[in-house]
Formats: sequence, structure tokens, C-alpha cells
Amino acid sequence: MYLITVFGNLLLILAVSSDSHLHTPMYFFLANLSFVDICFTSTTIPKMLWNIQTQSKVITYAGCITQMYFFTLFAVLDVFLLSVMAYDWYVAICHPLNYMVFMNPLLCGLLVMASWIMFVCLFYCTMLGVYLSSAAPQSSHASAIASVMYTVVTPMLNPFIYSLRNRDIKRALKRIVRVPVIPGPIVPGLKKCP
Repeated sequence: MYLITVFGNLLLILAVSSDSHLHTPMYFFLANLSFVDICFTSTTIPKMLWNIQTQSKVITYAGCITQMYFFTLFAVLDVFLLSVMAYDWYVAICHPLNYMVFMNPLLCGLLVMASWIMFVCLFYCTMLGVYLSSAAPQSSHASAIASVMYTVVTPMLNPFIYSLRNRDIKRALKRIVRVPVIPGPIVPGLKKCP
């Protein structure tokens, strides 16, 4: 599931960056969301896979703090980017004739930067919530299932949810996948059999 998450989000970023028709605010935010989703899942899943492989649950204090910091950073960025995307969709639906006036490249950059800045402001409150919720008694099996659903399944589904029903993304992905085949031998000097 981790590889599907990373591959799906990378493919979406590649599609948006390689097709000039997709250089619009909506796809700009979608590519940023895909990047944040890759980072979000990469903060915990590799360590979890390592722990499963080695059958060890040991993590250093510094490793734990670092992992919590980046996990919270990317989780909050996900929320902010989804909020910015909601605003983008609101403008596109409610003010379609003025969309490009409202959503100019400068505003798009400022909205993404604001997402990062708002994270810094809310970071300590979020961390406090994590610490307080860890004091409550919970079932470890239920917590593990909830963690996997939140950290792997949701970021894995985002590229599918936001792009598979979209003609522009489908067209860009078809262009990427259709790599022209060069006729002739693969290894120089070899001749094709008659």
C-alpha cells in the first residue's frame, strides 16, 4: 500500500508538471497535496515496515520526537491544502467568470505559503492535543487499525479520488504512459533475427 501511495502521488505530480494544460490553480494545489501526502506517509511507514521486518518496536527519543514533528507538520499541511482547494473550488463554482482574476499565480503562491505559516502558528496546539490524547486508555489493536487507515489508506486514495474522474488528468497520464518504442535492437551491434 505504501508503494501504491508513493507511486500514485508521484504519477499525479508528473502528470501535472509535464502537461502545460494542467498549469492551473486547481492542479497546482493538487500537485502540492500529492507531495505532502508522500511526505506524510514517509514519516511513519518506512519505520513501521522496518519494525515489522526486524520484529523490534524500539525507537530513540530523538527519533520519536522527529517523527512526531514531521507527522504533525504534514498532517496539518494536508488540512490547510484541502482548505485552500475548497476555496479554489468555491471561486470556480460561484464566480466562474472571475476565476482567473481571483486565482492568479501570485495568490496561489501566497495561499500555499499561508498554509505553511498557519502550520507554524498551530503546531504547538496540535502537539498538545497529541500528548493529551495519548494519556487516555485505548485498545492498541484499534489504535493500530486507525493509524494505518489514516496514514496509508487516505493518502493512497487521494490521487484516485481527485484525478481518475478528471478528463484532463487522464489525458496527461495517457501521454506519460505511452512512451514511443524505438524499433531496432536494444543492444548495439546485435542484429534482429530474420
